[in-house]
Amino acid sequence: MPVSVGSVAPDFTLKDQNQKEVHLSDFLGKKNVVIVFYPLDWSPTCTNEHACFVNDMKRFDELDAQVLGVSVDSTWSHKAYADKMGIKYPLLADFHPRGAVAEKFGAYMADKGITNRSIVIIDRQGKVAWLKNYDIPVVPDVKEVAEALAGVK
Repeated sequence: MPVSVGSVAPDFTLKDQNQKEVHLSDFLGKKNVVIVFYPLDWSPTCTNEHACFVNDMKRFDELDAQVLGVSVDSTWSHKAYADKMGIKYPLLADFHPRGAVAEKFGAYMADKGITNRSIVIIDRQGKVAWLKNYDIPVVPDVKEVAEALAGVK
């Protein structure tokens, strides 16, 4: 069952592009978390989406938030993609079992084998504070996400 605003976000552990394990629970009590679920590294829309986050990262830093990208790509794909795009935030590999974490958030499209495009903001208490699903070809409005984040207490 997908998460909803006010529900406790399911904890998870995934490896990032540097083979480091990232636990959602590591941020409890410390930072709000912005999870960016996206279909695939290297696709045009995803590339535009990440470029927006990279360009606006200072704003997310000022809002004391941790951005985490999540897709079904491998850590190796994430590494090459992050290096090419200048992405400094963790890109997490929801690779095996494929889409297991995204499914907990209602963001896995099993029929296509990819992650849906959606953004989830989790507050410091570990609850879902905001979420929005986007059509696959739509680049999310990073300003809208930052405004939603600014409203999280």
